[in-house]
Amino acid sequence: MAEADKNSDKEQIEIPDTLPVLPARDIVVFPYMILPLFVGRDVSIKAIDHSLNTNRMILLLTQKDLNIESPSPNDLYSTGTVCMIMRMLKLPDGRVKILAQGLSKAQVVKFSQHEPFFMAKIEKTAEEKPVEMTLENEALIRNVKEQMDKVVSLGRTMLPDVMVVIENIDEPGRLADLIASNLGLKTDQAQEILEMPDPIDRLRKISEILSREIQLLTIQQKIQTEARGEIDKTQREYFLREQLKAIQRELGDIDERAEEAREFRKKIEEAKMPEKVMKEAEKQIKRLEKMHPDSAEAGTIRTYIEWLTEIPWSKNTKDQLDIKTAEKILNEDHYDLEKIKERILEYLSVKKLKEKMKGPILCFIGPPGVGKTSLGRSIARSLGREFVRMSLGGVRDEAEIRGHRRTYVGSLPGRIIQGIKNAGTNNPVFMLDEVDKIGMDFRGDPSSALLEVLDPEQNNSFMDHYLAVPFDLSNVMFITTGNLTDTIPGPLRDRMEILYLSGYTEEEKLEIAKKYLIPKQLEEHGITTKILTLNDSATKQIISHYTREAGVRNLEREIANLCRKIAKQVAEGKAKRFNVTAGNLYKYLGVLKYLPEEEMKKSEIGVATGLAWTEAGGDIIYIEATIMKGKGSLTLTGQLGDVMKESAQAALSYIRSKAKKLKISDDTFSKTDLHIHVPAGAIPKDGPSAGITMATAIASALTGKPVKKNVAMTGEVTLRGKVLPIGGLKEKTLAAKRMGIKTVIIPHRNKKDLEDLPKYVKEGMNFILAETMDDVLKIAVGDGKNEASKNRRTKTSPRSKKKV
Repeated sequence: MAEADKNSDKEQIEIPDTLPVLPARDIVVFPYMILPLFVGRDVSIKAIDHSLNTNRMILLLTQKDLNIESPSPNDLYSTGTVCMIMRMLKLPDGRVKILAQGLSKAQVVKFSQHEPFFMAKIEKTAEEKPVEMTLENEALIRNVKEQMDKVVSLGRTMLPDVMVVIENIDEPGRLADLIASNLGLKTDQAQEILEMPDPIDRLRKISEILSREIQLLTIQQKIQTEARGEIDKTQREYFLREQLKAIQRELGDIDERAEEAREFRKKIEEAKMPEKVMKEAEKQIKRLEKMHPDSAEAGTIRTYIEWLTEIPWSKNTKDQLDIKTAEKILNEDHYDLEKIKERILEYLSVKKLKEKMKGPILCFIGPPGVGKTSLGRSIARSLGREFVRMSLGGVRDEAEIRGHRRTYVGSLPGRIIQGIKNAGTNNPVFMLDEVDKIGMDFRGDPSSALLEVLDPEQNNSFMDHYLAVPFDLSNVMFITTGNLTDTIPGPLRDRMEILYLSGYTEEEKLEIAKKYLIPKQLEEHGITTKILTLNDSATKQIISHYTREAGVRNLEREIANLCRKIAKQVAEGKAKRFNVTAGNLYKYLGVLKYLPEEEMKKSEIGVATGLAWTEAGGDIIYIEATIMKGKGSLTLTGQLGDVMKESAQAALSYIRSKAKKLKISDDTFSKTDLHIHVPAGAIPKDGPSAGITMATAIASALTGKPVKKNVAMTGEVTLRGKVLPIGGLKEKTLAAKRMGIKTVIIPHRNKKDLEDLPKYVKEGMNFILAETMDDVLKIAVGDGKNEASKNRRTKTSPRSKKKV
């Protein structure tokens, strides 16, 4: 674009009042501009043809929205520029190219024609009068010219001819129009300048636009300079590094790549890898030597070789095979758990006799807080091995176990190999926590990947996807933990030796608190035994009335809560010694959170004492049965599960079948409704072991004979009246013992379980072994001691009925 040097000819040109209109999409034409235009729309081509056939003049109006293909008068700005068509060229594709020169601004008065092209009646904008050149105006013109020079110096492309014309123009209006036409402004900005009548105002607007453009170009240049500096720095370092290598080669020094390869080979030799792994490592080193050290693949190979050299292929810890020392360590860390300890000592004994043996894969199943994880740590300490723990809870990606293949960016070995590397030995005790909570999704099945890890027949050549070479896991002692076996997949469960950890009894929790928890919390809170004395009665009250759990986590929290209260008072200087007893415990821990079942004051009709197992230990339940006039219906309440409801039905059917023997009239069942309730109603209950208790309560209610209050019972009943075995005998016995009940009726087939009960549990208890429901009723609803002793003599041997 350029400006016409002279305007004398234009001043003589007379502009008619009506002109054809040429809509322009994305350009605003200023007076004195000469520019080429490409025209493709039929309406615009017809307007050009009309102009060429008349006076060669046309009104150029800019569209408000350039996306509109067929604009209406409302879509065009009303102010435009009258142009003279200097040349016209028809192109092969049907378009027309014209060279137009701006003559004068004009305002559309109205559109006189819409078809086949726009014709508009215009009002020519009056010619601008020469501006008085005051100091302020002259300074403004000079400032704008300097700004243009600055814009060009910062990298903005501008034709040299245009810059020459700008330097020679002293008229503010023409200077503003010329700069605006060459800055590449947005359409709305250019149109705003075109519509401004005052030349000084236009020039001030141009000055503002130039100031912003200078700021943008300055920031842009700064960014480019910084980026160029980084590139130059990298290139400079590269050239210097290459020069250094050339100098080293000339001096006979070893280059960097050879030094790196030599270090890796030294590490491979020290790692004492298997032959197959060593061949793979050597192969990767040779590949690395041929690559550019700064390439991405070289970094991947370097990381892989580092993993191979850092894994403990031949490093192991020597097992502590002194059985007595190992037993002492296990007893120091955990109270009771005799079966678990015995299993570990058996492993050590076999290991002592046979040096090369496969590690056992143990699975500890039990409720939370019973010490499964800490037991694994103690096993590692007793063996003298490193301990590694990995939580499987929520793991859904198979790559977490087997690793990612090296084709992926940022790939790593699986967490099994990572754990072995962190342990630094190839025979740690590896604990896989929460094995019953493994997930599965589209990324694979981690439990299936664990099959190879936990199979002694396969894990001697475990293949991690990242390493792609076998690793021997047979020396690792794997221990898994979980709360339930139901959610563990069958094939995985089959590979593990499951050891069950039941909940602790009140007596066991007391010993654990005295030996482990209280000393630990006193030390953590900076309290000594001289400051705080916690007697056994207070500890028992915390166990029974402030916690209800199978483990000891909440017990430890309550003891910590007590220690904090004491520490606060000591820090405030209120007292120096505290003796906490059952009588003043509430001052520190608040009111009791859990209340036990009340002891029955007398034997009652229709109320039998049952024994139940819960995760928090054993408990007693009073099963109530009552009769009323009706039609023989049975009502069960107390939030009973399906199994317990079926037990009630079986118990009633048995009693009905023995109605004659129990001296119950035949029409009683058809005229009497029976209601069985098991408090507390808000607690869900299920299981078959309350069968004999329900049958006893029903028999008592129908015969009118009371059930002895000092007899508790547990067992499943069949329609034939047989008493089937139950579980949780230890917890149930302790529940009866806590309530002062000395006589407990258990199934005869549970006789074997009496041998496993600790001595303190059996002490003072009388276990009655019952084979049938008749045995139970004779003891619980009998007429007295003679009947009970007769039952023991006739139904079981003297050995089976003695007090244990």
